[in-house]
Amino acid sequence: MNLKEKILIKRFIVEILGILLGAFIIAIAVSLFLLPNKLSSGGVAGIATITYYLFSMPMGISMIIINIPLFLMSILKIGKTFFIKSIIGTIALSVFIDILDKWMPLTEDKFLACIYGGILMGLGTAIILKVNGSTGGTDLFSYIAKVYRPTIKVGEIIFLIDIVIVALNMIFLKEIEIGLYSAIAIYIMGKIIDILFEGIYFTKLIYVISDKAKEIAKEIGEEIGRGTTGIYGKGMYTNSDKLILMCAVTRKDVGKIIQIARNKDKRSFIIITNSREVIGLGFKTE
Repeated sequence: MNLKEKILIKRFIVEILGILLGAFIIAIAVSLFLLPNKLSSGGVAGIATITYYLFSMPMGISMIIINIPLFLMSILKIGKTFFIKSIIGTIALSVFIDILDKWMPLTEDKFLACIYGGILMGLGTAIILKVNGSTGGTDLFSYIAKVYRPTIKVGEIIFLIDIVIVALNMIFLKEIEIGLYSAIAIYIMGKIIDILFEGIYFTKLIYVISDKAKEIAKEIGEEIGRGTTGIYGKGMYTNSDKLILMCAVTRKDVGKIIQIARNKDKRSFIIITNSREVIGLGFKTE
């Protein structure tokens, strides 16, 4: 076995462990928060919630049965490694859910259940996605849809599917509150996934248009320690060339930069936008 093969095997083992960890966290969210309170997380889990309460069928078993057609559709369309990881993730999640379902729920308050359930669902799902894994359901559906039709807007379809499933939960379980709280849980789950994938280092991007751009840039560097980038532009109304300063800063620096710019040039034009993440000197390095 050469070095490359050893690295690939080690990576595969790490990915499997990540899938198992993520599946266990999701199972905690479902079995100890969402399911006892009849809340839905959408997708296959949402359908399994309905069968759990209507037919007393273990949720894990329902999820495996529902996933079988998806696996049959995907067996020749997705890579062998991803297919194996998806099966492991689906079985692990189903087993963990049925094991934890025997435990006492951590809360019977629907509001607390949707908050903490949504957070844990997002955390577990993000871990699985980070290692390029899947637990079947809508995750697997998105991959299949992309293979069959690359231009399809999978996010919108999954969103609509979740809406339909949550609506079915309300209809079959006859509680409007289920849908309202489930929507909160799904929203929180999505936000947690976004944060874990995109980071929490929210920054601001400031553009300053001024005839005293060089003086402003110099003072920003001296007073705040932030670098600026000059971008050459043209005022279409005045037909004059302008030097536009661009500067990435933290929230606390915004007020200082505005003050510097206005002190140097009261007619300076300032634009402040949100920047999801900045990587480089003075911010995250990787």
